[in-house]
This record gives sequence, C-alpha cells and structure tokens, in this order.
Amino acid sequence: MRTVDWDENSNALKLIDQRALPHELCILRYDDYREVAEAIRSMVVRGAPAIGATAAYGLALAARQSGAKSPEELRRDLDAAADLLRATRPTAVNLAWALERTLSAVSNFDVSVDELRAKVLEEARKIADEDAMLNRRMAQHGAALIEDGDVIIHHCNTGSLAAVEWGTALGVIRMAHEQGKRIHVLVDETRPRLQGTRLTAWELQQYHIPFDIITDNAAGYFLSTGQAHKVLFGADRIAANGDVANKIGTYMLALAAVDNTVPVYAVAPTSTIDLRLENGRLVPIEERDPEEVLKLQINGKEVAPPGACARNPAFDITPYRLITAIVTENGIAFPPFSINLRRAVEGKLG
Repeated sequence: MRTVDWDENSNALKLIDQRALPHELCILRYDDYREVAEAIRSMVVRGAPAIGATAAYGLALAARQSGAKSPEELRRDLDAAADLLRATRPTAVNLAWALERTLSAVSNFDVSVDELRAKVLEEARKIADEDAMLNRRMAQHGAALIEDGDVIIHHCNTGSLAAVEWGTALGVIRMAHEQGKRIHVLVDETRPRLQGTRLTAWELQQYHIPFDIITDNAAGYFLSTGQAHKVLFGADRIAANGDVANKIGTYMLALAAVDNTVPVYAVAPTSTIDLRLENGRLVPIEERDPEEVLKLQINGKEVAPPGACARNPAFDITPYRLITAIVTENGIAFPPFSINLRRAVEGKLG
C-alpha cells in the first residue's frame, strides 16, 4: 500500500490519513486540489517526499478541474494552483521541487488542453514511482552503515508513511533488518504531534523490528550511558553546506550524540538538497498552531493553565558540523558537504 497513490477508476488521489494512526488505517480520497492543499496543511499527509508527490498529484487534479479552453489558459490555472499548494508547508523543499518539476514538464508543450492534462498526471506518476525506487536505493546505501547488534535512536517518522513507499531513515533501518542484522530502535516520541509514538512505532510493528518508545528528553541518557550506537533521522531541507532542517528536536539529539561520540546520519533523497541555499539560517521555519502544544492532556485534563501561550516551531536546524554523513540515493556523502552534496546531486559520488 502506498501512502500517496492515484485511483485510476475514480481519477482521485488517495492518501493514508496519518492523523488516524495508529488506531485506524483510513484512506481518504480527493478530487479537488484545494482539498489536497488542506490535507498537506493539516498533516493528513506529512514527510517531505510524501508531500512532494502529493503536491504533484494536486496539480493533476487542478488540471482536471480547470475549465481552460487553451493550453495557455490551463498553464495559468496550474500556476495559481501551485501557488496555493506551495504555501501550505514552507520548510520542506520537496514540495516546491515537485511543483516546479511538474510545471516545467508542461511549460513548452504545443499540444491540446486534454493532452496537457494527461502530461501533468504523467509527471506526477513519475515523481511518485521514482520516489519509491530511489528510497530503496537509499536504504541499501544506508544499511551498510548499520552493524549487527546496533541500538539506533530514530527521531520523528521517516518510513513509508513519510514517503510514497519504503521511506528514508526508517527505510535504512528496515533494510538492515531484512538483511538479517539484529537491531533495536529507540523511538523518540517526537513532540508535540508524537509522530514517533504514533507512526514510527506502528510501522516498526508491521516490520517486526524490536523497539522501545522513549521520551524526547531521554535520548541524552541512552547516549551518555552507551546504550545507543547510532542516531538516524530524515530531512526536510538540506542546505549546500550540509546544514539539515528537520523535525524540531533533531538539533538537541545531534548535540547529545556528538558529545558522546555517537555517529549521526541524516537520510534524504537528493531532491531534499537545496543547493541554492548557502546555509541553514536561510531555511524558512514553519511555526504551527500553539494549540498543538497546549492541548496536551494527562488524566483527561489539559496540562497547561488556562490562558497560557506557547511557541511551536515545527523544525530546527542541525549544523553540518554535527552530521557524520548524509545518505542519498546516489550514495553516502561525507564531509566536506559543500563539495560532496553537489556531487551527490550530480550522481558523481563514488
């Protein structure tokens, strides 16, 4: 089952509703690109690769919805739809990448309106199919870094749910497990939306990989006592110098790992590498609704006092100096990242 898929019978986009997991596996269908935009914003779908594929399919729906009579008019409608989709999650570069790729694929086509609509859907399918294929390649590269007996701290969710199929960092862990390596995963709960507790733990159960859920602030304890051997996480955007924008809490985890000489590996496709950004300080950081923090309940009651305020940045920046290596579908990039990330994008690692 794909996290993001196209229903040929109804010409609709199918998404696993990640808000319902782990208690219910619910598939939602969308035939309106505006509803797809809201699905991205409200985190029905999340994870940089999955968001990118979803946005591309959103453009395919926009093409079907458009009443354009000429290719030029349809392209204008697609541009407007892309603007709406692009604004939903500003940090993950895969979103803008997928939209730009899809628009570029139809920019100079001298064909009929119907043929142009078909071309948009074709490009969206390519993006989804490539994601599934590249993630497996990435997992094979990354699994070489995992040793038999490793205990791995994993942050957020980076498995099949965060991609079209297979996943990034959790895909590496899954590949190592399927190769017969005995591994154990310490799953950061990943507050405030608990993607680790809700999603990563659920996926690990499906793969029969042993794990324990830990609180985010327990990671330093396991690292300092020698109970964790590696740290793995994904990325929503990687700057040209190797700075990694990822789910909030990644920076603190990497700091604790480096202080205890534990390797830190980011896993992401080259579409997540943004060579246009010199460093991570230039990455726009999404700040989400404070209610995601304030609505936490214990014993059926909200923990925060009435009228309390909260800050809720969704991502932080882990400096390149804390990253041991970055795993891509084209190989593993080691420092200096300013050289080797470009080589990874160009397919010249080796």
